[in-house]
Amino acid sequence: MGYAHEYAAAILQRGRVPMDPADFVPDWADGPRKTKFYPGTDSLPLPECDYPAHADLDRGLAQDAGTDGAFDLALLSGMLRDSYGLTGRRLGVQANTDLSALPHYPLANWSRGTASGGGLYPVAVHWVSGPSGPVPPGVHYYSTRHHAMRRLLTGDVTGEVRAALGEGAPGPDTDQYLVLTIKYWQNAFKYNNFSFHAVSMDLGACVQTWRLWAGARGLSVEPALWFDEERLGRLLGADPEAEGVFAVVPLRWAGATAPAPSPSPVSVHHRDQERSRTVLAFDALRRMQNVTAAGGAERPAPEALDPAVAHPVDPDRPGTPLPACPPLDTDVRTALRARRSSFGRFEAQQPITAEQLASCLAASVAGSRIGGDTGAQRLAKLYAFVCHVEGVEPGAYEYDPDAHGLRLVKAGNPGAFLQQNYFLSNYNLEQAAAVLVPTVRTDAVLDAVGDRGYRLVNAAVGAIAQTAYTTASAVGIGCGVALGFDNISYIEELGLDGTGEAPLLIMMIGNERPAPADFRYEIA
Repeated sequence: MGYAHEYAAAILQRGRVPMDPADFVPDWADGPRKTKFYPGTDSLPLPECDYPAHADLDRGLAQDAGTDGAFDLALLSGMLRDSYGLTGRRLGVQANTDLSALPHYPLANWSRGTASGGGLYPVAVHWVSGPSGPVPPGVHYYSTRHHAMRRLLTGDVTGEVRAALGEGAPGPDTDQYLVLTIKYWQNAFKYNNFSFHAVSMDLGACVQTWRLWAGARGLSVEPALWFDEERLGRLLGADPEAEGVFAVVPLRWAGATAPAPSPSPVSVHHRDQERSRTVLAFDALRRMQNVTAAGGAERPAPEALDPAVAHPVDPDRPGTPLPACPPLDTDVRTALRARRSSFGRFEAQQPITAEQLASCLAASVAGSRIGGDTGAQRLAKLYAFVCHVEGVEPGAYEYDPDAHGLRLVKAGNPGAFLQQNYFLSNYNLEQAAAVLVPTVRTDAVLDAVGDRGYRLVNAAVGAIAQTAYTTASAVGIGCGVALGFDNISYIEELGLDGTGEAPLLIMMIGNERPAPADFRYEIA
């Protein structure tokens, strides 16, 4: 049994047994940037990209709208802008603890299409381009604040990426890759040892945004989570204990060919300039990076995850059918631009419709598979605490995706339970129309594919959260996602003790109070 089992148990227990360091207080004044900084590097501004109205969310969720499309620079630019690029400044009156700081420009809240734990955005996107690209081959870093590429290395090193991926890697033979890394300090300065749990969900949220965006345009995004991480880290000049390489996305590119082997190992020599004067190390975080990186080159067989599939629905529980989902005909860009965290703005006086609940549930299940080398199995199951939904009695339910219905776990309004088991003050969960809870059999995944499976578990959950956010935006309701709840109480309330299911986050949906005090300034 690897260390990831121990870490997973600590995550579930942290509502009752605090994780070390229990008395940790972030040094906000000495915090890191929400980006990496490479002074002295050349900048390549990215072009604009139109987004057609027919590229709607239904098409993005289907993931079979067509995979023959090829990326070009404009499409790559559009996908990056709509996922991780800054799209506007927001200053709405809400219940989050950072509200008083937001009017100050250095601490401004910049909206992005993808959600991130604590709004910290630690995923770094690198474009490794070969000869078929529109610019000289090399390694580039996507600068989110400038919507531009910073050139870190010149020369074709795509053979290194292909060699690191190894046999059986997903995606096309190409010489264009996106390599996603996570700089831990960008999140750990606030969340310490809990950071690994949070950032691995951020990875899934980012990849899922790409899959929705690309799928709606007839493009394919198939991430690889298994590869020679040491080799790619060396190529990018990353400190292996401070920055993990989490995913590689091969891009089908117009005119691309398979990369030629690199003549010799090369490495980016430019280094990220850290803002913080003091950078702390956290033992559990360091150990999780080490154990999940160690088995990266050993890609599991496609059937390896069969023993870890989502726990089956109990057919003997009373059923409540859900109405058919209305078409999600909002284009993906519009839905992403409108996405935000509700932060205490839920209003129970106006229930949501059963159709809106059904859309969020069905889409979230569809978004639980992130493709690539992560297997075709569905690992996650959804539960719903219903408080204020038209035509659905309050209670705790499991969602049956095959029958598109709910099965009653526990009758009665769950509002008091939800609020009593939430740690923070930025949401009143009783005011939410429903709280959706994805569960994964984490231990079974780790037993099946080893410690690196922890990244897969959380990536799948992060993908579900991003899908719920985007779908809620498309159907006109609010959404918020949180990790600050008592996981053990949820296990007890939902009767999961013998199933091995772990509830890993909560997703609140509902109508928001009308006519809020809000400010939005769009920059994209």
